[in-house]
Amino acid sequence: MSTESPGTIEVPAPTPWPMVLAFGICLLFAGLATSAVVSVVGAAAALAGAVGWFRNVLPNEAVEAVPLIGATPAVATQRREVARLELAVPTRRAYLPLEIYPVSAGIKGGIAGGIAMAVLAMLYGVLSHHGIWYPINLLSAGFFPRMVTESTSDLSLFSLSAFLTATVIHITTSLVVGLLYGALLPLIPRRPILLGGVLAPLLWTGLLHSILGIINPVLNQRVDWFWFVLSQVGFGIVAGIVVSRQERVSTWQGLPLAIRFGIEAPGTKKTTGEDEK
Repeated sequence: MSTESPGTIEVPAPTPWPMVLAFGICLLFAGLATSAVVSVVGAAAALAGAVGWFRNVLPNEAVEAVPLIGATPAVATQRREVARLELAVPTRRAYLPLEIYPVSAGIKGGIAGGIAMAVLAMLYGVLSHHGIWYPINLLSAGFFPRMVTESTSDLSLFSLSAFLTATVIHITTSLVVGLLYGALLPLIPRRPILLGGVLAPLLWTGLLHSILGIINPVLNQRVDWFWFVLSQVGFGIVAGIVVSRQERVSTWQGLPLAIRFGIEAPGTKKTTGEDEK
């Protein structure tokens, strides 16, 4: 039953619980790279936000009465006609890029770049006398910080859980970055390998180097940044070469909406007689 009073209207009451829920989810995932305590606090905040939010809408929605505003006065003007902007040259939208790489190109580039990065990482393990399992365990320690507190000799040993974790992280990251290369390289008409294979890895490494000391200081001390940059550049160059050598496909931006949705509509395609004419 409505409880509105004359001159007011009921609107949903403001609530901070959605922000509490979002903040709790952020803390929940931030704990994967910091500490389990952060995840516990985030889970508690997310649970409190969800419960508080549901209590605001169930079983009855929380509302508040807001006074109504009077009718908007009519706008009076002394102009007799609407002033319009005359364009000397008609403009049209530019459909760019005209050609893009298919999704398969990004997947191939990500796989090839991931293999190149893995080879360089294992080469670092051999040359540094830490063993081939050392970089794999370090990658897994990025998501499980307790592993990096172990001694160097322990990190050089094979661990099934660390191997499986690092494999999933490496494959997922390589595919995602490969897809980004496939989407962004058509937008870089000149020197795509230089920009995508050298500059982008250097920017990414600089960003990670500036925040890793805050997120995980112990891991930051164990990372050899020269080899880290070398592996990132190797991934970027190999992925960029593989993607750029794939055949491009034309975009559908200029086609009618019905054709892009696969709908057979009359008048959207030319007939055989129209092509001859």
